[in-house]
Amino acid sequence: MLKELDKNNFESELKDGLKLVEFYTSWCGYCKKQKPELEEMDKVWIGLLDADKESELAAKYKVIGFPTFLIFKDGKEIDRFSGLKKKEELMSRIMKFL
Repeated sequence: MLKELDKNNFESELKDGLKLVEFYTSWCGYCKKQKPELEEMDKVWIGLLDADKESELAAKYKVIGFPTFLIFKDGKEIDRFSGLKKKEELMSRIMKFL
């Protein structure tokens, strides 16, 4: 399940449970290639944050490359990684925290 995030819902959406968030930009070619992989993961909650529109959040989390993925557990960042990833790779990353 893909959920668009912004400064108004970021904290409330991440406060409970294990969540994967992709920081992306509209101009990023790798981000465009990443989207179909994320859409196939329809049973997993995935937050999408446009770093151009939400530059303050991107700066807060020190995101400078795209796509960058952060995994949160109960609102706290517990992992991060960057680059184009296959859905199997993303699932493997998430599963180690369950």
